[in-house]
Amino acid sequence: MNRARPAAAASITFAGLALVAACGTNPYATSGAVQPVVLGAQQQPASAVPAGATAQLMTSTVDALGTVLADGEGHTLYRYAKDTAEPSSANCAGPCATTWPPLISDAPAVAAGIDSALVGQVTRPDGRKQVTVAGWPVYRFAKDTGPGLALGRGVSADWAPITPAGEKAGTERPTLGITQIDGLGPVLTDADGRSVYLFTKDGRGAGKSTCTGACAQKWPPLLANGRITVPDGMDAGLVGRIRREDGTTQVTVGGWPAYTYAADEPGEATGHGTDGTWFALEPNGCKAEPTQRPPVQQARATNPGGY
Repeated sequence: MNRARPAAAASITFAGLALVAACGTNPYATSGAVQPVVLGAQQQPASAVPAGATAQLMTSTVDALGTVLADGEGHTLYRYAKDTAEPSSANCAGPCATTWPPLISDAPAVAAGIDSALVGQVTRPDGRKQVTVAGWPVYRFAKDTGPGLALGRGVSADWAPITPAGEKAGTERPTLGITQIDGLGPVLTDADGRSVYLFTKDGRGAGKSTCTGACAQKWPPLLANGRITVPDGMDAGLVGRIRREDGTTQVTVGGWPAYTYAADEPGEATGHGTDGTWFALEPNGCKAEPTQRPPVQQARATNPGGY
């Protein structure tokens, strides 16, 4: 199993791959800084939200948790096990809501950069509208006095920081992995083990995807809903993201928008070579071409002793 690490971590250098690294460039790489995901025009404290106010959400990175959802001030947001997501139901009230203030939004939140279908509202017992993510009502923890904190984790088994996808933080699957494919060698895969492809009609470094509509159903774009993680032995600097026409965010590798192939099973790369435009992606950001691959030596960390 490949151990994933943050894309913002220090890079790994391949002595052999250095000969072909020029084909993998990334003008769209992002830093490890907090990246806002705007869901509305204005965020007010959950305990005193004026009429007509709309919540704002953003993503944040918390040590040992990875990517979490935060409010407009960067405070970590949480989900409550005693709530329900299908249907949405908010059951933290009274003294509970003092310790865990609900994120209130009078107007529906408008998602940008994440799946808008995940963001909604639920009516609380007091009649106010609370923001939901993947059906889960979201809350702050009163003792989180600043951004980047998650002091609420571990307070109770019922509470957990929430990710932009509505999952419990700290359980994210890796965005990218590496699998040996017969006849191709090392190929990038998604979290489910399906091979990752480039589309030559996109153009490397063009900053946009030309595969939409029916094309995107056959070749689903590899989406990034927060932190992008890469396997050991891959240069994290090759990985970035672009905004698609539908507002979602797509992973790029070496400047190429990344896709999977709907007909593939994990461990397959049956889409490689399709129409002379679709090719499996190597960890160096190049299309898989075994005949042109130089000998690869063992990876050597550029910063021995840590990431």
